Amino acid sequence: MIAGAELLPVLTPEKPASTNPANEIAKRLTGRDYISWSAISTFRTCPLKYKFRYIDGLPEESVSSALVFGTGIHTAVEQHFQAQLSGDPKPDLDALLFAYRSAWLPHDPDAIQFGSTETRASLDALAARMLTAFLSSPAASVRGQVLGVEEEIRGMLIEGVPDLYGRVDLLTEDADTLVVTDIKTGRGKWSAEQVEDSGEQLLLYSHLASEISPGKKIATRFLVLTKTKEPVVEEHVREVEPGNVKRTLAGVERVWRAIESSVFYPAPSTMSCASCGYRSACRAWAG
Repeated sequence: MIAGAELLPVLTPEKPASTNPANEIAKRLTGRDYISWSAISTFRTCPLKYKFRYIDGLPEESVSSALVFGTGIHTAVEQHFQAQLSGDPKPDLDALLFAYRSAWLPHDPDAIQFGSTETRASLDALAARMLTAFLSSPAASVRGQVLGVEEEIRGMLIEGVPDLYGRVDLLTEDADTLVVTDIKTGRGKWSAEQVEDSGEQLLLYSHLASEISPGKKIATRFLVLTKTKEPVVEEHVREVEPGNVKRTLAGVERVWRAIESSVFYPAPSTMSCASCGYRSACRAWAG
């Protein structure tokens, strides 16, 4: 049963809501009294990977360069919008590249898996081109007002399912619309199908964020920076359709029921397994 009328206030993980009984079940299973979109998507990709990461708490043996690179670009773009939120001068390219490089620092260089044609130097050069393209694009200017950057959001979406906790990359508002933005990197321009397939996380966040500006239209927006020789900055904006939200909520509920029932199994995939940090643990798993 969808409990949209019982959304909880925006809360951080350190100050959890206590009115959702499913939160205690989640805490017993994972040590966290909520569920995240990252956890949901991990389970969908491979239930066994979910178990290793969220139930067993196993450290990953390696991390893909694409993940670290994407985090760096994400951090740099967020710094740009954070300056607008704070009323500070806009950071220049050097400042954004400094933010980008900070994403590499927590990782052991020997544990990062690079693609066959990649090096750290080639990725740094690509980052400079992408961020240059971003700074010169219309997307670098906010239409309306910035309400939040990396804004924490939490609430109960479905009865019997733990609170959803997440961070909204960028939350903006104009005269009549609240816009929930997710910052992405892509190998190329996104198709309409890719926008559709990637929209579930934003649909859930928009459902929670609707309490912030009651009565306003809600729109989701992907801000995509392409990792091409000549980077392109795309904006994909869509109004939220209630039917799509309902379908997404139903999928989240099915995932949680499987987690709650300890339905964990490997899901081999050429694309996913190649960069997985749990390959040794997976090989050793015997059911």
